[in-house]
Amino acid sequence: MAATRPAACSVEKPCTMLAYWFLHHACKKLLALTGARPGSIQRASPMLLLVFGFFMLAQSAHAAVLPEDRADLLYHSYDGGGAEISGPSLLVRKKFSENVSATFNNYTDNISSASIDVITTASPYTENREENSISVDYLRDKTQMSIGFTESDESDYDASTVSINIAQDMFGDLTTVNMGYAQGANDVGRNGDAGFSEEADWRSYRLSLTQVISKKLIMSFALEAITDEGYLNNPYRTVRFLDPTVARGYSYQGEVYPNTRTSSAFAIRGNYYLEHRAALHAGYRYFSDTWGIEANTLELGYTWPYNDDWLFEFTYRFYDQGSADFYSDLFPYQDAQNFLARDKELSTFTSHTLGVGAGYEFVKAGSGLIKRARVNLNLDLINFEYQDFRDLTVVSDPGQEPLYDLDATVIRAFISAWF
Repeated sequence: MAATRPAACSVEKPCTMLAYWFLHHACKKLLALTGARPGSIQRASPMLLLVFGFFMLAQSAHAAVLPEDRADLLYHSYDGGGAEISGPSLLVRKKFSENVSATFNNYTDNISSASIDVITTASPYTENREENSISVDYLRDKTQMSIGFTESDESDYDASTVSINIAQDMFGDLTTVNMGYAQGANDVGRNGDAGFSEEADWRSYRLSLTQVISKKLIMSFALEAITDEGYLNNPYRTVRFLDPTVARGYSYQGEVYPNTRTSSAFAIRGNYYLEHRAALHAGYRYFSDTWGIEANTLELGYTWPYNDDWLFEFTYRFYDQGSADFYSDLFPYQDAQNFLARDKELSTFTSHTLGVGAGYEFVKAGSGLIKRARVNLNLDLINFEYQDFRDLTVVSDPGQEPLYDLDATVIRAFISAWF
């Protein structure tokens, strides 16, 4: 795709030029991920062509209102099952005009893992992961287009993602239709093995509808489809199989996954507004994939404002999942089938999450750089119960070990400032 700017752009419209520049580089990135030549937009995805058309039509239009400028500084922490993950995140959103805004996010994970998988087949480890993303929103009347890049780096895993999203308000702003497309390319390595190098690619298609039902009720419906291709398993994970030639009764071999996977999900969510600015929300999500996994998620929540400064939130989430077709905690013998998995995330399990959050607005209608500021603290307590994954830290006859369960604590503390 040529770099020549469209005739509708001019030096008097620097913010429109910024959006066009970002779109141009997003197109180049997406073309590279799809394997197309940079000069051949005809080989790009249909979603990319559609977004390009929307952008070209929007060049001289008048914009609606974009969200306010704000910055969020977050600290997150996960502690459960022998794994500890923590780190900071910084998100900044800035408007350059009534039409264009940009968002930057840096997210860091510091990982220390002695999980059940690690201590039974390997040694505890530590590593760092850093993710950076940038996106641009372009607003024309009641149509908003967003384009984003995300790149993540680890010692043995690099990921790049391009995403495109279009939202349209209609019917007197009572209905919003949102459609999105994302595509990622991942490079998979293995620490200690310089000769190991694999690739995995994925694509995601999303469609959602949000509808104002009444003055108090808003409903949303969403569909998503994801396709994965390439090396999809973890290079460090193993499965176990019965082996009477060793004292413990079983041995290990590497996992083997299919190199393709297609998954789909449907979600429905409702928000019901009560007196005194309180609200109830509920949601349900169904997931299935070509590996045989089916999952159901149910979430309930209550938001309670107190005075004009405090906001409290209480949530409950239930998750239930069936196992993949090729999963087993213990295979009868080596190479028992074409595909082999013992990752507990592909097993049959349920989880319960209780969450509580509090927010306090300590700056209101500021006259300086900071117009508003809020501090927030959220705590989630999660229990996982596995129905066919056994705890190998307990010595017993193969297949008779107790079933595994774990409790986890998730903390999110962040400060938001509007400027």
